Amino acid sequence: MATASSGVRRAATRAPRSLRTPGTLAFVESPVQLLNVLEWAHTATYDMTDVMVVVLSPVDPMSRGQLRRMAELARDEGCEVRWEDARDGAGAPLRTVGGLAGALRRADRVVIGDPFSRYVQLLLTFVRAPALVVVDDGTATMEFAGQLARGERLVRWHRRGGRPGARELLLAPVTTSARRRLAPTPRRTVELFTAMPVDEALLAEALPGITVTANELTWTRSRFGPPRLTRSADLVGTSLVETGVLDPDHYLRAVRSLTRGHGATRYFAHRRESADKLHRLAVETGLEVVRPDLPLEVIARRGPIGRTILSFPSTVVHTLPKALVGTDVKVAVCDIDPAWLSANASPRAPGFLAGVATTARDVRKLRVLPVT
Repeated sequence: MATASSGVRRAATRAPRSLRTPGTLAFVESPVQLLNVLEWAHTATYDMTDVMVVVLSPVDPMSRGQLRRMAELARDEGCEVRWEDARDGAGAPLRTVGGLAGALRRADRVVIGDPFSRYVQLLLTFVRAPALVVVDDGTATMEFAGQLARGERLVRWHRRGGRPGARELLLAPVTTSARRRLAPTPRRTVELFTAMPVDEALLAEALPGITVTANELTWTRSRFGPPRLTRSADLVGTSLVETGVLDPDHYLRAVRSLTRGHGATRYFAHRRESADKLHRLAVETGLEVVRPDLPLEVIARRGPIGRTILSFPSTVVHTLPKALVGTDVKVAVCDIDPAWLSANASPRAPGFLAGVATTARDVRKLRVLPVT
């Protein structure tokens, strides 16, 4: 499989255990979250040397690799980056939380990327900062904003409904505390920094004082590009099979139809797509599978990139048009046929995915293709 770039130095995976207290303390668990911390600081004209980014490292190698590359970019901007192997063994969470508790209590501002994360929810119980910022973690931001406004418990959209399990019941007090932290008070401001469409009126009515700031990907556009364009189309992969939403056979047939119908030659894999699925996809479609070493918004802006980018409903149908504004690249989104869903898909999946596609601006809408 190809990678988007090579020859990159390896970022350190260990940091000194002493932890100074910066003005802003940011917690990230994915490359996109770290990208959007940089976008937030750039938009706010905030001094990046006063930002400490704490990477709560995931386990999968592709996410770790992209996070290392993003950590390099953050250091280049002046941020301090602390890498935490937060899932390295049974005792890692306790060590991580214990090492961060003091800084959490003293920080003036805390930035988080995934309010659904149990890890982040636990850290929020220590927060005393007068300012809290939530940056994008993809399409989950849309669901988070709606659940927060409606006073619902925080549940990822692709999870099946039903009664909470034993783990959820055990962590319920942590989740409830986190929800309280995510609501503005006379002593705490809350900002949602997002490139995704959210119902600002509903949020403002339910949570008076919350601020919604548009993420226009200005840092990405100022640092990279404009890209060189190829003559063919590129296809963006999705982890909807891995999360149990789509049936793998139907997904493969849909990719094959898009490839034939639009002349796609490259497939940009999602960092959580399995190696077996990608191998099968490459063999059966002839696509060149590319494992990006950075978020796709940066990869596309650096180029080379296809004149047309094809995608299923996902974050990139909202972010790529912003990152590629001023270029001749066209982004197109293909609807998800309900027949493609797996037997275990959440009942909420069809409506949520349709909403992701229909609310995307400056993209071409593709009809559902026959999956032959």
